[in-house]
Amino acid sequence: MLERYRVRRLRAALLALTAAGGLLLTGCSAGDGSNSGGYKADDASNGNALPAPDYHNSSGGTGEQKGTDDSDDSDGSDDPDSREFAPAPDYLSTFALDVDTASYGYARRTLAEGRLPDPSTVRPEEFVNSFRQDYDRPDGNGFTVTVDGARTDREDWSLVRVGLATRPAEDPGERPSAALTFVIDISGSMAEPGRLDLAKDSLGVMANRLRDDDSVAIVTFSDEAETVLPMTRLDGNRDEIHDAIDSLEPTDSTNLGAGMETGYETAVEGLREGATNRVVLISDALANTGDTDADTILERIASERREHGITLFGVGVGSDYGDALMERLADKGDGHTVYVSDEADARKVFCDDLPRNIDLTARDAKAQIAFDEATVSDFRLIGYDNRQVADEDFRDDSVDGGEIGPGHTVTALYAVHTRPGTSGHLATASVRWLDPKTRAPHEESGRLETGSLHDSLGVASPRFQVTATAAYFADVLRDGDDTRSSLPGTPSLRELEETAEELAKETEDRAVRQLAEAIGQAGWAMD
Repeated sequence: MLERYRVRRLRAALLALTAAGGLLLTGCSAGDGSNSGGYKADDASNGNALPAPDYHNSSGGTGEQKGTDDSDDSDGSDDPDSREFAPAPDYLSTFALDVDTASYGYARRTLAEGRLPDPSTVRPEEFVNSFRQDYDRPDGNGFTVTVDGARTDREDWSLVRVGLATRPAEDPGERPSAALTFVIDISGSMAEPGRLDLAKDSLGVMANRLRDDDSVAIVTFSDEAETVLPMTRLDGNRDEIHDAIDSLEPTDSTNLGAGMETGYETAVEGLREGATNRVVLISDALANTGDTDADTILERIASERREHGITLFGVGVGSDYGDALMERLADKGDGHTVYVSDEADARKVFCDDLPRNIDLTARDAKAQIAFDEATVSDFRLIGYDNRQVADEDFRDDSVDGGEIGPGHTVTALYAVHTRPGTSGHLATASVRWLDPKTRAPHEESGRLETGSLHDSLGVASPRFQVTATAAYFADVLRDGDDTRSSLPGTPSLRELEETAEELAKETEDRAVRQLAEAIGQAGWAMD
């Protein structure tokens, strides 16, 4: 029943505490910046030459989320809700940046059909990263770092938001030319309405919006793979490209491995120096012929990926969707994934969000958050479970990170338990990345003090509240029948729906309205 998921009443808590403390190339908010200053490293050719931020504790570690308190037993450690918060005895959290949103998109599709998503497909960071944020943007290339937080109704527990943002693509004429190889699933399962038909319509619109100096190749796969269109410039060839798109028809089984191999071979044959070279995979990822394991598929195309720097963008479709395979391909293929369920989603991905989904601002980007042992007893990173990086590898630029485009924001949400009665420095967040062209490393950091924490979620910015609501929603969906929550004070779905509805009115944001609808649908599915 819905009520079994109740731990705290979020809306009531917001009001009570308020009273007490007073997200390819030609696209169709600002915070107060008070916590986005701090350490900044100069450019360097050798990552080891960069000085370390002034961490209170920089002891290295395994890359897990951690923090322990040996001083006393009064921090709620006996509460089953908090037992998962202290897996290792150090205060660093390091992970590869990730801008995937497919998990949330697929959950919305599943809930709209009256079904609950499989908990294994629910990745909280993809829920959080599906919404617009209020971070300052940098004036040039690179990132801004914003760190803020709010206290919750659980004693000494706060939510801390680490926000990283890149500058939006402003002038389409300034971007590099694009060489895009579309690898399109035409297997029998793609005949379902909302799969291949949606992909064809989207590609047709996109082909009209690309510049004359851009290039497109099309590879299809079912039981075999075929290059339908070699790398072709848009200038004077748009009709040929449209004809190739219109000719696509579903047939036979799904040999995704063959499609990926042929796609990368086609991309290498059509490689353009100085251009953005990317493979765009459009599939329901229900591989049933040939190689069906992501690691095996990626190993076959490893040299093309590494030698030529070709990145992958995965677009998932279909009510039955191979989420795990697509997500693994994107994570290990130097790219990211989205999920498209209808025409509005497709237009957003292939038109409105085209620049940030294809162009690159940063390669191998990683984040490292150092919590201060003097003020923090426990902490937990919400999500990013398969994006962890060993702490000591933060400045090892040979270790894979995430690829980020213009106009992207990346949000990491932490549940943080502060030591009672302490004040001062709480955390320093750093981001490190490589310039896509020169491979030179860069860093930027931001700090958060305990005194900068909002007294409650209710007085935090609306965008912070949306972030918290999305994370709590994912928490409920992922926990299923487990009444113990991984987040402090997770409310019921009914309360989350009420909160999302209020935030939708306040922000006038269609995406937040859709969040409220999805939460309501989850409530019906759980009844």
